[in-house]
Amino acid sequence: MHITFLGTGTSQGVPVIACRCKVCLSHEQRDKRLRTSALITDNDGNNILIDIGPDFRMQMLTHNVQHLEAILVTHAHRDHVGGIDDIRPFNWVQKQNMDIYANRQALDTLRHDYHYIFDYHQYPGLPEATLHDVGDCRQFCIGRVVVTPVKGMHKDLPVLGFRLDETGKDGVSRETKSLAYITDMNHIEPQEIDKLKGLDLLVINAVRKEKHFSHFCLGEALDVISQCKPKRSFLTHMSHEMGLHNEVDSMLPENVHLAYDNLKITV
Repeated sequence: MHITFLGTGTSQGVPVIACRCKVCLSHEQRDKRLRTSALITDNDGNNILIDIGPDFRMQMLTHNVQHLEAILVTHAHRDHVGGIDDIRPFNWVQKQNMDIYANRQALDTLRHDYHYIFDYHQYPGLPEATLHDVGDCRQFCIGRVVVTPVKGMHKDLPVLGFRLDETGKDGVSRETKSLAYITDMNHIEPQEIDKLKGLDLLVINAVRKEKHFSHFCLGEALDVISQCKPKRSFLTHMSHEMGLHNEVDSMLPENVHLAYDNLKITV
């Protein structure tokens, strides 16, 4: 199983339009961040997308993605779902609806904001999707990957993270490889933290060094990492206020790194 970071930036991306800070003016490729999204590929070649933001089309073309088995949505803010209209080519190629998994709040927003997709219609060429409410956090499977939703709060908005464990071909856990993906959270209850223990890889949001009202800051993200004790951790959903990639990454604890766009990690 491996993860490809399709985007690691906040809602504005990096560089920010019209900003003249040193990060936005940097020529270092790792300082350029599309809106946050990740692609998980299991050992059978199945692709699971986490979040489908406004950069989705270019992210799929950049990585030559030919099929998607499912989309996991953390929450329905536009920087995490704004690319949903572009699932249409996968509908045509795969000749089936796209399965989208999210909590009730996110599904209600999708049905409202993209009503032309989810209302009854007979207009040809519209995206086709099947929505699944996984807000009760019961485990479900996509191929050989067992997905465990993880509840958290994005200020006052309930959001989901996801733990993914890949099992053997017979469905039995062998030396199971596991990763979890957390973004746009600023609070996780202790019972949900327990779901994040024993991981090979933890991905977690860290918007900047200073405290933020709705996202983990760097220190808070490092505190969650210290509680969970994964083998490796990568930070995502970073704004230009985090600082230059090379400078910040060099100051992080052992086995903790800043993620960057197009980084691919085998778990």
